[in-house]
Formats: sequence, structure tokens, C-alpha cells
Amino acid sequence: MRPEDEPRVVEVSLAADTVFADAGVVLPPDDPREMLAHVEEVLVACAPGGGPVVGLAATVTVGEGPHLEQLAVHPAHGRRGAGSALLEAVCGGAASAGHARLTLTTFRDLPWNGPWYAARGFSVVPRADWGPALEQVWEAEERAGIGVLPRVVMERPLFPRP
Repeated sequence: MRPEDEPRVVEVSLAADTVFADAGVVLPPDDPREMLAHVEEVLVACAPGGGPVVGLAATVTVGEGPHLEQLAVHPAHGRRGAGSALLEAVCGGAASAGHARLTLTTFRDLPWNGPWYAARGFSVVPRADWGPALEQVWEAEERAGIGVLPRVVMERPLFPRP
């Protein structure tokens, strides 16, 4: 993400949240600028032909490994592969850096959350295997009020590239 992309990234993140509202899920108010202030890397997907930003993938380090903080695609550009491409770029970058897994938290049952990640190689991590860093992420999300539906911690094994 370039600095000049920030307004559009904020717009995309807010627009992506409307999908939850359309499904009847009431989330607490969200200011994407707060997320952007603490994440370490934001990858963006642009519309074909060098168009505007249509998606983002934001990551942080949790414990010693990468954690997908947010993956969002503007609903007007959904179901065209931008989210999958962003996810694969994050996984590829993490693997190239020598990491063994990518973690995330998500809603367990929403089709574009838990099941979508499961179809892309993620599996649920039992709470006993979270460790203190993921436990802190979970607790922070609970304090933020996003536990409005069942949530899970998921991970995807990565295979470091030579």
C-alpha cells in the first residue's frame, strides 16, 4: 500500500463491512484507520487496468508468526478472485520469509469467513494450542465487541520457499 492509497483502503474496508450488515450481522462501529495504524503490512489489489484499490490484506506479527488482521474486498468487486489473490500473496510472502504458518480469527459459520478460509487450506486451531499471543488477540477482539457470532482461530501451514 502506498500512502496515497489510504483513503481508498479505508473506503474498501468500510464497504466490505456492509456485507455483514446485509446478512443481519451487527458489528460494532469500526474505523479502519485504527487498524492501519497498527498493522505491519498492507497489500492491495487494484481494479484491472491500474484502476483503484478494490481489496486489501493487512498483517501483523502475533507471537513469532504472521497473522492476517483483515482481508477485505469492495462488494462491487467481490467474487472475482481479488480476495484469493491477496490471501495467496500474503501466504507466499510469509512462506518466503521462512514462516511455517499464517493465523487469523474469523466468524466460524459465515460462508465468506470460516468456510471460505477452510476451502483455502485453513483449519481451526483448538484453544489449547493457541498460546499466549493468540489468546491476547482473541481477548482484544472480545473487548472490541466483535464476538457477535461464533468465532474461531484458524491457521494454514506454509511451506517455506527456497
